[in-house]
Amino acid sequence: MELKQLEYIIKIAEEGSITRAAQQLFISQSGLNQQLLKLEGELGLQLFHRGKNDLRLTEAGKVYVTYARKILLLKQEAYDILNDLADNRVGSLSVGLTPERGIRMLMNVYPKFYQKFPNITIEPQEFSTRKQLSMISNGYLDLGFVTLSESDKTNNEYVHIYYESILLAVPRCHPLAAHANPPGQPFAQADLSAFKEELFVLMFKDSTLRRVIDPLFKEAGFAPRILFETSSNITLCNMVKNRMACSLISHNYAKEQEDVAYFHLPSRPFWELCATYKKGHYLTKAASAFIQLAIQYYHQTALENHQNIR
Repeated sequence: MELKQLEYIIKIAEEGSITRAAQQLFISQSGLNQQLLKLEGELGLQLFHRGKNDLRLTEAGKVYVTYARKILLLKQEAYDILNDLADNRVGSLSVGLTPERGIRMLMNVYPKFYQKFPNITIEPQEFSTRKQLSMISNGYLDLGFVTLSESDKTNNEYVHIYYESILLAVPRCHPLAAHANPPGQPFAQADLSAFKEELFVLMFKDSTLRRVIDPLFKEAGFAPRILFETSSNITLCNMVKNRMACSLISHNYAKEQEDVAYFHLPSRPFWELCATYKKGHYLTKAASAFIQLAIQYYHQTALENHQNIR
């Protein structure tokens, strides 16, 4: 069994096409097809159903790909351990980041990481929390940085960074904002049911934040009137600031106070910021160092935010 052959079959399975897989692997289509036919001949089993426009794994193919991924992960883990034992600070580290928050962290952490590990290449990739968790489970990401609730956690390892409150954000010109405290003072508390007639801008339906906040509306006894759904926390903040609607946002983005009033909700909803990696997978010295630098950054920014807003 050749390791390169394992990579070929996995790539075909991922792409569902020999043509696309060959392009990704930088080999000829005919060469890749011959590798597949050779392997199927040796096994005496067909690994793919050949459709008109795609390839689908057979039951035998599913078994092969599952174990091929495990073998390649074991190989990588062995080399990671050996490199750490030899203190060979070389290689790469693929890091998953959520949009907006994650990029700011990377820009702060990368220079410090590079000083310690100049020969480790960081491969940042921007994905939603759900996508990161899936990619980590399947061995496509070394690390992820995600915000999620306890019920969102899959069978990965999680390193707690901090818990973050979810706040009600209201334009300061709104009559109901009269109950908010002045900027710089601790946030007042408001009952979400008092806003049942208001328009809301919210994160998109399948986001992890929506899985935290949708039950809040249900508990308050109403379905929100949604003006707009987005994937950007900054857009939420700007739309509230521009008096278009109310919103529910994470504390990290509650920075504009002159034009926006913030309230705690009675149940004090929150989610958790975590670093995550594959369960049981060896965590390299470089990965551990990156996590620690990220924790330092997030704790510092959280402290600064709490000094300005409560």
